[in-house]
Amino acid sequence: MNSKYIAIALLVTAPAVAKDAPIYSANITETEVIAAQKAWGDALVAISNTYASDGQKAAATLASKVLDEAYGYNLGPVLFKPTLTEAPQTFRTTKAGALAYFVGGDSDFPNDAGFALKGWTKVEIVNAGIHINGDVASTMGNVIITNKDGSVTTVDKTWKFKKTDDGKLRIVVHHSSLPFSD
Repeated sequence: MNSKYIAIALLVTAPAVAKDAPIYSANITETEVIAAQKAWGDALVAISNTYASDGQKAAATLASKVLDEAYGYNLGPVLFKPTLTEAPQTFRTTKAGALAYFVGGDSDFPNDAGFALKGWTKVEIVNAGIHINGDVASTMGNVIITNKDGSVTTVDKTWKFKKTDDGKLRIVVHHSSLPFSD
């Protein structure tokens, strides 16, 4: 290399970051994943409580807001396989399909009675594992849901979260099923 270029290179220093400069990282943390899962469980209970106190219409309004905040329908289709669905409506890639599953009342999904309307009072999430890769995180484990009578339902759950430009985690894959039994 020519000595002229070496001298110029030595004058260039590493960029500095101002003390209060905002820094954005799309890398997801385990804490963010756990918080997103907890928010989902809290929302399920809130929708159930809203239904009990204010009826189906109020529960549907809240559920729609939850879907907008927690799911990535603004990014494209969400790969949503609810627990208690069957063909031909097993998979829901639209917000309307997810909303129908959670609160019922949609003639396009006549078999949906509203999973979120079952009197849920508590949600516990037990992850078998969390895989984080940059702005995407996947989880797999159990969701243990208790209703107002104390009955417990356990479902196998897989979620994939995508961190969006606004720094929020959005669910882009939601697969749920009942545990296998003989």
